[in-house]
Amino acid sequence: QDYDAYDYLIGMDTANIRNMERMTGHKGGKIHLLLEFDGSYDSVADPWYTDRFDVTYRDVVRGCRAFLQYLEEKGEIQCPKQ
Repeated sequence: QDYDAYDYLIGMDTANIRNMERMTGHKGGKIHLLLEFDGSYDSVADPWYTDRFDVTYRDVVRGCRAFLQYLEEKGEIQCPKQ
């Protein structure tokens, strides 16, 4: 149902993407890896395995900033100027 209800389904790693594709029956389309918006197909570092919360935080911030910029460039949102 989420695939039909939302414009973007964003996963943190390739396992998330595979699970979303399996559950929705769709490949690609609305399903994205977070860091893809920053031009990378890397997974967000998982602190459960790395114990590096600082690296995970950096990855998430980088991905979210890039996603916001992507949305702004597409005219889907307007970000306030800083």
